[in-house]
Amino acid sequence: MSGPLAGVRVVELAGIGPGPFAAMLLADLGADVVRVDRPEPGALPAGDPGRNLLNRGKRSIVVDLKHPDGAEVVLALAGRAAILIEGWRPGVAERLGVGPEAALARNPGLVYGRMTGWGQDGPLARAAGHDIGYIAVAGALHPIGRAGGPPQIPLNLVGDFGGGSLYLVVGILAALHVAGATGRGQVVDAAIVDGAAHLTTPFAGMLAQGTWRPERGRNLLDGGAPFYDVYATADGGHMAVGALEPQFYAELLRLLGLAGADLPAQHDVAGWPVLRARFAEVFAGRTRDEWTAVFDGTDACVAPVLSLTEAPGHPHLAARGAYEEHFGVRQPAVAPRLSGTPGRVGGPPPAPGADTEPVLTDWGLGAHLPRWLDDGVVGRKQGAAH
Repeated sequence: MSGPLAGVRVVELAGIGPGPFAAMLLADLGADVVRVDRPEPGALPAGDPGRNLLNRGKRSIVVDLKHPDGAEVVLALAGRAAILIEGWRPGVAERLGVGPEAALARNPGLVYGRMTGWGQDGPLARAAGHDIGYIAVAGALHPIGRAGGPPQIPLNLVGDFGGGSLYLVVGILAALHVAGATGRGQVVDAAIVDGAAHLTTPFAGMLAQGTWRPERGRNLLDGGAPFYDVYATADGGHMAVGALEPQFYAELLRLLGLAGADLPAQHDVAGWPVLRARFAEVFAGRTRDEWTAVFDGTDACVAPVLSLTEAPGHPHLAARGAYEEHFGVRQPAVAPRLSGTPGRVGGPPPAPGADTEPVLTDWGLGAHLPRWLDDGVVGRKQGAAH
């Protein structure tokens, strides 16, 4: 592997969503990520594991943690790793014998990353939950949506992947830096509810300044302002408008054919309904592609709203190589970009257990392999351990 984390070994205890995404980021940056899969399939419906991009660049082994010797396999891996990631409810890893105390006793320099929704403590720590609930109580869901309407779900980008995965990776890399300097590992408690709350810091500041209203859809960045909104086009497409600054707003009016028109001033809040109605009327007169051509190369801050399948073909993203094709799948390229030690997309997502033997051999545990296989502690593929 290449990249800034080349040579860094990571153990990922299989989970869903934000934990795997965080481990994928580390793999993209060159880490040797070994995913410890379970003998049995997970509770949620799953598609082709070879198309699960969250597992790209990783290797997989199957370990039966219900077996009396299952914990020993994970701890042996942890003893040779720099990072371990788990995303179970508080207490589960400890009950299985692979919690932080056991892992750090085996490897005092280990960075033990814990990905949860509610965190390791607090009244809800052991409660079930998902992204939508975490961002709801963190104040991140309420502001998203139209005035007079309900909050709108921003996929699970704000909670799982923004407030969860990215904060876990930041914490892991910070702890890895400390471990490199002192030899001392530590536990990273990454709670989605904490990260989602932290993401709202700019809006907490605006509330304190009196420049943000608590009502949904009434503000500059929540669809309240007609010059920061989305408009339908003649063909059912949409254009995203973000003309905040006065010079960009003037360019927007010019290209819409509204320069010099009798319209309310840009920041006349009472006049925003009139502006919105006029903008909507004009945008509805042409198709999305026609408007894209009108605004292309201008400073009006207007862009077409593209689907997941359309985005890779956008000229700017294509020029930057923001999407690449690997193992027959068009997918987002590695981000961010480092000039000296760039990361790269590694191999295809492995089938569970596909790499059991090479991983244990590479990590210096090959001598245990025959016994572990015979005893059913590890398996060559999902379903091989009992």
